[in-house]
Amino acid sequence: MKTFLTGLTIAAASIMTSAQNPLEAPFATVHQTVPFSKITNADYEPAIDRGIALAQKEIDAITSNPEAPTFDNTIVALERAGADLNRVLNVFYPLLSADADNEMMEISMRVAPKLSDYSTSITLNSALWDRVKTVYNNRAQLNLDAEDAMLLQRTYDSFALSGAELQGADREAYKKLNAELSELTNKFGQNVLKELNTYEIWLTSADLAGLPKGIVDEAAQLAEAKGRKGEFLFTLAQPTYMAFMKYSERPDLRERFYRLYTGRNIKGEYSNVENMKRIAELRRQIAGLLGAKTHAEQSLKRTMAEKPENVYKLLDQLRDAYTPAYKREIAELTEFASKLEGKPVTINAWDYSYYANKLKNEKYSYDEEQLRPYFELDNVIDGVFGLATKLYGLQFTRNESVEGYHADVKAFDVTDADGNFVGIIYTDFFPRETKRPGAWMTGFKDQWVTADGTDERPLVSIVMNFTKPTADTPSLLTPYEVETFLHEFGHALHGLLTRCKYASLSGTSVYRDFVELPSQFNENYLTEKEFLDSFAKHYKTGEKIPQELVDKIIKSSQFGAGYACLRQLGFGYLDMAWHTVTAPVDDAVAFENQAMAGVQLFPPQEGSMTGTTFSHIFSGGYAAGYYSYKWAEVLDADAFAEFKEHGIFDKATADKFRTNILERGGTRHPAELYRAFRGKDATIDALLERDGIKQHTTSSVPVKKD
Repeated sequence: MKTFLTGLTIAAASIMTSAQNPLEAPFATVHQTVPFSKITNADYEPAIDRGIALAQKEIDAITSNPEAPTFDNTIVALERAGADLNRVLNVFYPLLSADADNEMMEISMRVAPKLSDYSTSITLNSALWDRVKTVYNNRAQLNLDAEDAMLLQRTYDSFALSGAELQGADREAYKKLNAELSELTNKFGQNVLKELNTYEIWLTSADLAGLPKGIVDEAAQLAEAKGRKGEFLFTLAQPTYMAFMKYSERPDLRERFYRLYTGRNIKGEYSNVENMKRIAELRRQIAGLLGAKTHAEQSLKRTMAEKPENVYKLLDQLRDAYTPAYKREIAELTEFASKLEGKPVTINAWDYSYYANKLKNEKYSYDEEQLRPYFELDNVIDGVFGLATKLYGLQFTRNESVEGYHADVKAFDVTDADGNFVGIIYTDFFPRETKRPGAWMTGFKDQWVTADGTDERPLVSIVMNFTKPTADTPSLLTPYEVETFLHEFGHALHGLLTRCKYASLSGTSVYRDFVELPSQFNENYLTEKEFLDSFAKHYKTGEKIPQELVDKIIKSSQFGAGYACLRQLGFGYLDMAWHTVTAPVDDAVAFENQAMAGVQLFPPQEGSMTGTTFSHIFSGGYAAGYYSYKWAEVLDADAFAEFKEHGIFDKATADKFRTNILERGGTRHPAELYRAFRGKDATIDALLERDGIKQHTTSSVPVKKD
C-alpha cells in the first residue's frame, strides 16, 4: 500500500540523516536487504518522524509547482513520494507481526496517530486534489498506456473515496474519526496477541491420552524451561490448540481448551468487545461522511464484487449448496460417535474435530499424524519451491550472507530460468511469543521501475506457525500445514514474479477479492499424486510416500466439505454484518449470533465469541472483505480446471497464468486479467465438483460483476 494512503503528519521533525540510525538511508547491503542486526527499537520512531517530514516536503513540492498539472509532475511524483518513510514502515510493520516485543507495540501505538494524520493530510490536501482532478479530467488527451491509466484511476479513486471533497466541519470530523480508528485497530490486534500469550495450561501425564508424541514433547520442553520438569505446559498457539482438539481423548479437557480459545478478549484487561463495536461505528460514520450508507458499500466500490448485494449473492448461493452436505455429515458423525461410545452422543463444538478425525480415519484409514513422517519440513520446502521450478522455471538458493530478523529466519535468492535475479524470499516457520498466530505473506521491499529504468526487485517473506522440532525429531507437518505453506507461497510468487512500473500496482497490490487467487490456486497441488511423489518421503527411512497414503489424501480431501464451507461462510456473514450496520451495535453477543444464524454449526456457547479475535477485519485489511476467500476459491477451482485439462505442470498453461495473473499485479481490472488467462468468467461449477457437492453442475454463477 502506498504511504500516502497509510500515513501521518508530524509538525516538526528533523530531516537530518543520523549516521547512527540505519533506517534513515538506503540499505548498503546485497539486494538492499534489511540489516536487521543493526536496527534497534530506538531507531524506529525517529526514522518514521523524519520520513513523514521528508514525505510532506515532497508533497509540498508537488502542490507548489508553478507548472500546469501533468501525469508526470503530479501522479507519478505522488507515486514516488515517501520513499524514505516507506523504507522504515516496510521493516517496522512486518516485524510488528512476526517478531515484536512490548516496546515495539508501544511504539506502534505512538506512531499510529501520526501516520493517520499524515495520510489524512494527503487525501484532504485541497491543492493536491485539484491537481489530481485536473490530470484526471484531461485523461482523454494524455495517450496513457494501460498501466499509467490504471495508476491515474486508482490515484483519483483513492482521493475521491477518502474524503477529498469534504469541507469545513465534515473534513475535521473525518480527520478525528480516522485518527481514532487507526488507534483502535492497532489496539485490537495487540490485545489479541497479548492475551494469547497469557495462557498457560498445565497438565500431567494422566491428561495426555490420545495426544501425538510431537505435541507432548513440545509441552514437556516448555514445562522444563519453566523449571517444572515432569509436567506439561500447553498454550493456545494454533498448532497446539488444533492438535489438542483433534486428538485428546478427554472431552472435559477439549471443552476447557475450546472455552478458553473462544473466550479470548471478551473480558478483562485485553477485552475487545467495546473496541470492535467502536471500530464498526467509526467505519459507519466515516462511510456516512463519504456519502455511503454503510462501510461495506463504501469499501466494496474498489473490488470485483463492487457492492454488498453481490457479496451476499455468492454467500447465499454457497450456503444453499453446502447446507444439505453439512446436514448429512453431522448426521453421519453423530451416528458414528454414538456407536463408538456405546451411548447416544450429541456432537458439541469441542467434539467435532475429535470425532471427525476418527470417522475420517475409519472411512479412509486416514490420520494426519500418520502422514507427518512423510512431510519433514526441509523436504516440504524442496517440494514447494520445486513446484515453482516446474511451473515457472524459478530456482531457489540459500543465501547465508542475507541476515534474518530471528535465528529461525532463512533467506533464499530467487532466479529465473535464465539466471536473472527475481527477488529474495525469507522463510519463518515456527511459533514464538513475539509472533502473532496464523500464517501470512508480507514484504520488506516492493517491486517497481525507477525513473532511469532500473527494475527494483522485491523482498518477500512467508510467516507460519508450524510445530517446532524437538531434541530427537525434526519439524514434521500435517497435510493441513503443507497446504498452508502452499497457500502463503502462492502469495509469495505473486509478489516475486510481478513486473510493473509502479509499486502501488505491483505484486499483491490488487483488489482484495482477487488477491487470494494465486495463494488458493497453489493449494490444489496438495491432492495431486504427481506433485506429492516429488518430495514426500519418510524422514527416517527415505521411503517415498506410499501410493495408498497418497490415495487417502486424495479420497479424503472432500471429507467435511459442508462443515468447512459453512464455517468459512460464517466468518463472511459476520464480517458483512458488522460492516453493513446503519446504527451502533448495542449487544455484541446477540448481534454476532444473529449474523451467523443461517450457517450455525453448533448452538452458541455462553462466554464464546468470534469477533473479539477476528483480526482480519478489526485490525487487518479485510473489513467487509472476508468473503474474498470464498470468492477467490471459486476463481482458483475454475483456474485449476484449466490446468487439469492440459496437465498440472503444463508449461503453456503455467505461462498464461504467470503472464496474465502473477506478473500483472493491479495494472488492469482483475476480471480482465482473469478472462485473459481463462478465456471466460469463472463460475462456481468447478468448486462444487471439486468438493463433491455436485458431479455435473449446470449452474453458471459468474464471480465477475461489471
